[in-house]
Amino acid sequence: MKHQQNDSGIPIFTTKHKEFLAWARKNSLWPYPFGTACCGVEYMSVVGPKYDISRFGAEVVRFSPRQCDLMIVAGTITEKMAPVIKKIYDQMAEPKWVMAMGACASSGGFYRAYHVLQGVDRVIPVDIYVAGCPPTPEAVIAGLMTLQDKIDRDAVGAVELHPTVT
Repeated sequence: MKHQQNDSGIPIFTTKHKEFLAWARKNSLWPYPFGTACCGVEYMSVVGPKYDISRFGAEVVRFSPRQCDLMIVAGTITEKMAPVIKKIYDQMAEPKWVMAMGACASSGGFYRAYHVLQGVDRVIPVDIYVAGCPPTPEAVIAGLMTLQDKIDRDAVGAVELHPTVT
């Protein structure tokens, strides 16, 4: 964005359409928390008053996938839950992002059993992995800020007004 002033001293901001959309998307993420274990409890502290994730534009936690653009998978995912996560992910509007929070969501954690999914990335694409068992609130916030930087850089963060049909 460029900042200028006109003759009357009123500030004028100019920017490109794609940059404006990326800025708006990165600063207004609506998370869908899919918390199944201790990472879900840790996520509760992130949205609480001490860490206050709303400072980073992610305060509108919704439990309807049609209203969210960020799925936070927090906790152990069993094989029975995999189709449910896939269905919820498919119901989310584009553009959408996924954060795997903790060791269990990222790699199955210390559960090496037939019924535990060894990483949620086996059923849905993951954009950000947050390490820890459970990860600290600071790590979750750092993951969110990394995702915001990714949204700002990527072409996914900007769409054309009139896409051409071939």
